[in-house]
Amino acid sequence: MSGASPRDVAFMRAALALAEEAQRAGEVPVGAVVVAAGAIVGRGFNAPISRRDPTGHAEIAALRDAARARGNYRLPGCDLYVTLEPCAMCAGAIIHARIGRVVFGARDPKTGACGSVVDLFAEPRLNHHAVVTGGVLDEECGALLSAFFAAKRRAGGPGRDDA
Repeated sequence: MSGASPRDVAFMRAALALAEEAQRAGEVPVGAVVVAAGAIVGRGFNAPISRRDPTGHAEIAALRDAARARGNYRLPGCDLYVTLEPCAMCAGAIIHARIGRVVFGARDPKTGACGSVVDLFAEPRLNHHAVVTGGVLDEECGALLSAFFAAKRRAGGPGRDDA
């Protein structure tokens, strides 16, 4: 995204580094960071396979880490950066945590809950609404995911729906 701020690019790069860590662990390469007052307070990457946990998404891990660090399950004034558009589960957790802003990289046309499939953050009946910015380093974020799944297909491993 050409109009991304240097701050957004820097924090998305931190999320990308975590996505690469997930990839090294054999997980779908998605990373996330929670930022408060210009500093990272929570980090996470996808690990549902290794943790045997369907909630083991990067956003959930980063929210949990930030909540522990801040001593509160509510995270007002925090921003969440994630390399892939959050799914409905993660969007729900983001809403409950009271995250103020969500910044994501690549769109997810299969499960994205920031406008690709549904837009939970725009649902007027919900009691909290984060500001959403999409497409920050989208090409880099998308390329990492595409390369991961291409390698899985070549190896005959699980695809996106299996991983």
